Amino acid sequence: MDSFKALVVDKVNGEVVASSRVMKVEDLPEGQLLIKVSYSSINYKDALAFSTNGNIVKNYPFVPGIDLAGVVVSSSDDQFQEGDEIVVTGYKLGVSHFGGFSSFARVPAEWAVKLPDNLTLKEAMIFGTAGFTAALSVLELQEAGVLPESGPVLVTGATGGVGSVALAILARLGYEAVASTGKAEMTDYLLGLGAKRVISRDELLSGEIPALGKQLWAGAVDCVGGKTLSSILPTLQYGGAVAASGLTGGTELAATVFPFILRGIRLIGIDSVFAGMNRRKQVWQLLSSDYKPAMLDRMSEEIELEQVPEYVPVILKGQSRGRVVVKL
Repeated sequence: MDSFKALVVDKVNGEVVASSRVMKVEDLPEGQLLIKVSYSSINYKDALAFSTNGNIVKNYPFVPGIDLAGVVVSSSDDQFQEGDEIVVTGYKLGVSHFGGFSSFARVPAEWAVKLPDNLTLKEAMIFGTAGFTAALSVLELQEAGVLPESGPVLVTGATGGVGSVALAILARLGYEAVASTGKAEMTDYLLGLGAKRVISRDELLSGEIPALGKQLWAGAVDCVGGKTLSSILPTLQYGGAVAASGLTGGTELAATVFPFILRGIRLIGIDSVFAGMNRRKQVWQLLSSDYKPAMLDRMSEEIELEQVPEYVPVILKGQSRGRVVVKL
């Protein structure tokens, strides 16, 4: 533990450059928990951290990685003991506090969740921030009254991390999950995750967005935003809801009040970064039990730390499938 490897981004002549470096524990930021990291994962925000204009990292050099799962080496907090398996996602991890792309990490104790039973460290990172966001989205829909018997539930951006996990969770719970994608070649993958059918992204985006359209969806997990979200709102069934967490399709929202006041629909914003600890524990418990899909390995790929920069362009171009787990 005297020295260990980490993937570091730095700014050289105005460009962000990534390299593997040897670090020491004293190089790590302050925190009550010193953790031997077993796994991390790659998310869209991580890919931005490797980009010159990503606007994620403010101070260099820096260790990205907004997720980590590992074992507590030492703790100055009574909630955790040496040997505890924990998972950390969100907060400032990998944004302004050194993240999970490192063999060791030090974090505040209030960011950590003890790994639930029936969940391995690797499985926790197959979920990661994306899976946590997906589970939080499904939970919000359930609490809004969108149940399996309510009707079809749409998942947009279904081949991505959030979409893939959301699709698998909905299928496990008995929902009629419908996957929307711009990648026709991924149809078999989505059906394998439990989609009842797969529709083209163009099907959602064709034509003008009506003030009120045909009632198609009992609910939706939208990972895209922009025109896609705008198109979903007028096609929700009476009392339907959409859990929105993405912006890859844009940040603008074109909408009228009609679906809200005439059909009683709900637009639910999903924030996984600063979700409260009680909610976090609830969601991770669900991911280890009722929400846990049988096909986790099918939606994930495992890589080594040094391979992370190779995957950044793939994720930024929206060409990734499922989850990429980083083994430390």
